[in-house]
Amino acid sequence: MSAVLDDMDSRPGSTTSLLRTVIGLYLRDAGGWMSTRDIVALMGALGTSGTVTRTALGRLRKKDVVLQETRDGVPGFTLTDGAATMLARGDRRIYNPRNMQDSDPWCLISFSIPETEREKRHQLRRRLHWIGCGTVAAGLWICPDSLRPEVEEILADLELRDMATVFVTETPLVGGSLRDSAAQWWDLAAVAELHTDFIREHRNAASAEVVDATPEAFAAYVQCIDRWRIIPYLDPGLPPAFLPADWPGAEGAELFIRIVAAYAEPSAEFVRRSLAGGSASGSSSAVGTALPVKVS
Repeated sequence: MSAVLDDMDSRPGSTTSLLRTVIGLYLRDAGGWMSTRDIVALMGALGTSGTVTRTALGRLRKKDVVLQETRDGVPGFTLTDGAATMLARGDRRIYNPRNMQDSDPWCLISFSIPETEREKRHQLRRRLHWIGCGTVAAGLWICPDSLRPEVEEILADLELRDMATVFVTETPLVGGSLRDSAAQWWDLAAVAELHTDFIREHRNAASAEVVDATPEAFAAYVQCIDRWRIIPYLDPGLPPAFLPADWPGAEGAELFIRIVAAYAEPSAEFVRRSLAGGSASGSSSAVGTALPVKVS
């Protein structure tokens, strides 16, 4: 069974979550390895002490997210293969929020798992929830058909494929309204609250006309990504017929896109300067090879 469960087991805003976000944004673009000193310096720009950062690095190592690796006598960290896969999948989710149309197909997942496999049953339900599936009944889940490859991956990873049947269907025919059914299948109130909190906490960042490569810009961008990253997983991107009239998802996604456009490059430039030999407190030294920004 895969040891890495996407990016959902750390509370946004916590040191471990912010560290995972920094690693996801910049470690791959730094050649797949970063020294412990540089990681500590970058986390320092987020107000985290070296001691706390090293403790969080230890947690990520135990979770098989990073591996300790010394290069030229310098201690540092690289990604595990599982974490690299997780982060690539996260890129697709985070930067490409889903939006279903009314005519798009749906995926139904029906399963019956014996009591002897109850731990796997628990893991299946947990993981289906974390990719945006809704619960029609205990053994019947629903999601946009665009998520079917991830459903198949989860079933295979848990070795439960022979205990599940996957259907592809048109819009379900419900007894009441689609909006009432969607509110029962998904916790839309919780997802709406995530969008509303994101909008409230980050709307001021999007108003900046000019963003420089400063520690403040880096911190604002990392905190934005860290807060946003779980929303595209839990929000299945339901079509309008399934959503309340005041759904805040479109506003949240538009705000996120504006922040990425304004802050991604200045934040990457700050990291380039830091890794080139400056400090995460605001060195202005340049680096010869630019690191690409992970925005798809």
